[in-house]
Amino acid sequence: MGTSATAAAMAPLLLRNLITTIFISADKSLHTLSTKFKLLQFIRHLLTSFFLYFLRILPYALNPPRHTHHPKAPKPDAFEKKSTNVVDSGIGRALSQLLLIVNDIPVSSRKYEVVRSMAERIVEDNNREGLETLREVNRKVLSAAFERTLRRLENAALSEERGDLGFRFGPLQAEFYYLGKCLKALRYVGDAAWARVVKPRSFDAAAESSAGGGGSAEKLAAEALWLAEKLAACGYVEEAVRQWGSASSLAWMSLMAEPRLQSSLTKVSAFLLKQDGDLGKDAEPLVDDQNLRQMKMKMLISWLPLLCRGSIGTDAPVLSAWERAELERILEVMIDELDCVEDQEKVLSLWLHHFTYSPSSDWPNLRECYARWCAASRKRLLLQ
Repeated sequence: MGTSATAAAMAPLLLRNLITTIFISADKSLHTLSTKFKLLQFIRHLLTSFFLYFLRILPYALNPPRHTHHPKAPKPDAFEKKSTNVVDSGIGRALSQLLLIVNDIPVSSRKYEVVRSMAERIVEDNNREGLETLREVNRKVLSAAFERTLRRLENAALSEERGDLGFRFGPLQAEFYYLGKCLKALRYVGDAAWARVVKPRSFDAAAESSAGGGGSAEKLAAEALWLAEKLAACGYVEEAVRQWGSASSLAWMSLMAEPRLQSSLTKVSAFLLKQDGDLGKDAEPLVDDQNLRQMKMKMLISWLPLLCRGSIGTDAPVLSAWERAELERILEVMIDELDCVEDQEKVLSLWLHHFTYSPSSDWPNLRECYARWCAASRKRLLLQ
């Protein structure tokens, strides 16, 4: 039952990864021709804009809601009430405000490092006290801040991608101006119609999407890494791992992002994959085995393609030679520990595709892991 549920959940991820790869390959050829013909340039931008919108709605189209009503939420127990109370306390509100300001103000502001250091001090002081109540403040507030940063990062990456698709066609600009307006109107209507089908977002999320605030995608990626490190220092890194592994839309957009943004996202993915590999090794693991396997599978399926394509960096490799070797060993262990041979096949076939079609990078090299899977698959066939 658990294996079939995992396979159903992974199907949309694999499909979108495959579609994204095919589109990127086709786009390279069209880009070469579009440099010579303005009309082809417009067609390329138009197709890319529709493709990005298609990526957003594909998971919902493949897994539509089974019912329109929402069951009544269970009555919160004493621990949940306590968790809510600690967030609403003075120290919880102070930390939440500081982390929100960090998201909002630019790095160039002289107050940025001041506010960030104030937030770090509260987190460290709460952690140093060693009291469960203060640790719960850190967990809830940092987790909420990571979720908000991840949501803004996805919106910023999408906005930057759409910004690159602006209608700049020289003599043809006037002719395509009104067509651009129509496309924006169609996208607005489509978003509104789809909002009636999928789960409505909160008011804050909608406001962030419309305002487009939160700074550049590269800045937000750096802040996501910082928050993940703070969660790890507090012993709650599984909160960041779960959210990052579920950020499939951002993972697909990262394959078409600018090299600098790809480098920033690769750093976050590398850090959280290392942390994910260590989950479950504690004497008292915070995540049960089934959820742990699902988290590992989602992390691998979502972010392994970016490691193959974005690790080369702009001026220098994103990770050092030692870091790449360490992460390779962690990836091999994570794949070997997957529940069944079929799950290993999904991950390794995805790796093989992106590894072979990435001409600028030879990492991660999982050939030994691939050979072990081949041997296990061969043995399984002979035993049938």
